Amino acid sequence: MLTKNPNEEFTFSVDGNDYIINKKLDNTKKSNNKKSIHIPSLIIGVGITTICVIGVLLISNNSVYDELGLIEVQDLDTKPTTKSTGITEQTFFDNGSPILGNPNAPITLIEFGDYQCHFCNVYFQNTHHRLLENYVLTGDVKIIFKDFTIIGNDSINAAHAAHCAGEHNKYWEYHNILYNNWTGENNGWAAKPNLVSFANALNIDTQEFVQCMNSNRYNDIITQSKIDGELLGIRGTPAFFIINDNTGEVQSIYGAQPYETFEKVFDFILEN
Repeated sequence: MLTKNPNEEFTFSVDGNDYIINKKLDNTKKSNNKKSIHIPSLIIGVGITTICVIGVLLISNNSVYDELGLIEVQDLDTKPTTKSTGITEQTFFDNGSPILGNPNAPITLIEFGDYQCHFCNVYFQNTHHRLLENYVLTGDVKIIFKDFTIIGNDSINAAHAAHCAGEHNKYWEYHNILYNNWTGENNGWAAKPNLVSFANALNIDTQEFVQCMNSNRYNDIITQSKIDGELLGIRGTPAFFIINDNTGEVQSIYGAQPYETFEKVFDFILEN
């Protein structure tokens, strides 16, 4: 849960650890050039992203996913959308997680993932924590996670459980406990009894959590998040969109790429 205090500091908690980010960072170049993201410039950036998506998904004739070995592939018989029509600011920012990090960070990292996805777990274990330490905690990057449930019913259950945990200000703690307990795909580790036990481990009220799960009240958000991803041309997980909030430019990264891939993009944006 992210909160703001009168001293212009933003605090959030992950895995029981509290972090504080100063709104005013020691980087006058970035703060002086700060602009809010707006739909017209974002649409221009989306056009760039769409070209990238088309180049990867169509020219490669599907083989890029297999060759990369970094992404969980969805139904390859379905052609990806090639039109940016209908893509707005909300396509990126709605139907997702609470923000992780400083909401005024100049860069937004949008991740589309599935909690049962092997490569999503690879990214989480190998890259996510380093990005958190070196870019989120410094106030340079904020992260939003969006569900792209493609593997099975337990993917939807896990996504729903994370949103239920969010009602107790523990979305990101639950996000972490899901990936830290990953043991495969469709083998039961993300079945509802285990999801309840994960909530108990975070001291979430069991009765309220179960009631939330039984209500299915986040199913529409999870479904719409997947539709958002399909509109952006996503066919597998994990998939990332990096938004320069100063210019509205959008770049895409696919698969469980190493830390250095994100580092290059982030540093380029921050230095320009």
